[in-house]
Amino acid sequence: MQQPLFISHYAMINALGRDNQSIKRNLLAGNQSGIVSNDTLLNEGPIFVGAVQGELPTLNDRAIEFQTRNNQLAALAIAQLADPIAELKQQYGAQRIAVIVGTSTSGIAQGEQAMKARHAQGEFPSEYHYQQQEMDNLAQFICSELGLQGIALTLSTACSSSAKAFATAQEMIASGLADAAIVGGVDSLCGMTVNGFSALASTSAGVSNPSSRNRDGINLGEAAALCIVQKQGRVKLLGVGESSDAHHMSAPHPQGEGAAAAMTAALNAASYQAGDVDYVNLHGTATPKNDEMEAIAVATVFGKDTPCSSSKGMIGHTLGAAGATEVGLCWLLIGGSDYAPHIWDGQQDESLPAINLVAVGTQHPTKITTCLSNSFAFGGNNVSVLIGL
Repeated sequence: MQQPLFISHYAMINALGRDNQSIKRNLLAGNQSGIVSNDTLLNEGPIFVGAVQGELPTLNDRAIEFQTRNNQLAALAIAQLADPIAELKQQYGAQRIAVIVGTSTSGIAQGEQAMKARHAQGEFPSEYHYQQQEMDNLAQFICSELGLQGIALTLSTACSSSAKAFATAQEMIASGLADAAIVGGVDSLCGMTVNGFSALASTSAGVSNPSSRNRDGINLGEAAALCIVQKQGRVKLLGVGESSDAHHMSAPHPQGEGAAAAMTAALNAASYQAGDVDYVNLHGTATPKNDEMEAIAVATVFGKDTPCSSSKGMIGHTLGAAGATEVGLCWLLIGGSDYAPHIWDGQQDESLPAINLVAVGTQHPTKITTCLSNSFAFGGNNVSVLIGL
């Protein structure tokens, strides 16, 4: 029988805060103050985004290829994990700790700034290096910061990137290629993603409104979420389910077949039944098609009673960091009685199957022991992560 794996530590930075205590407090309160208007990212004018507030660590003394906002966000999370990772290095050695993370932006924002400078001045600025944009930059930066010498991978499957990292970590540890792993994702706001999703008519004119009849799209966000997956701890990584329905390049399967398959696969991996799950964190983007298909899929797998919510009305859609961020929000709920609320206008879309969207202050009768988090990406790349005591 395969040895169980645990998520022993978590570090998060997002629109709800810069540490776990602040994030949990604002999450349970339904705080949307991190969703702010930005007038520099979208070519056509202002747009609401989930932004990380406050100054970020300077990386001016690091190698030029590591000097990006993405890595500044990562540095905040790395600092929170420094002590337990030092203990892991002493226990296993720097070669036996894998780094498996997801991103979709990497340092694209620095590339955008460099291109503007080139148009204005005729050459790229001295602080720009092409490697800032490379997808693997994130994993290499984490290894550099922590002195790790093991397997280092950056996954980039759009919105499921950092959720897939949990599956890869399971495989690496089970196969004996690593004894522990740093798992997670980081994405930073940039013009490419904001204008790209706007071109797909997927962004909201205001603050996103998941599951509402009035929903009109997403608020993009930024976040860092890193955790330690190892063979001891409190919260178990119970199962990861993956599917690829390949229905359309950017639209989900209308009946949610791939989404349902991923949720079912996560349950099967843990030998759990749907009734064993206390809470489902929805992908919940507030786009018309996603919320429709996810309501169908959740109703198919869990019925109408399992408490669920989308956190994207408070943090935005953090793309490559979304999976690890929302697993992290579930990790904060485990062992307590409070559910993460579904923040919306309360205007039910009667065309959707009824699911149990929980309001601020809703509590479990005893304590939450099992949570499932959904992440669904372009191309029908679906991942569900099940964690619990």
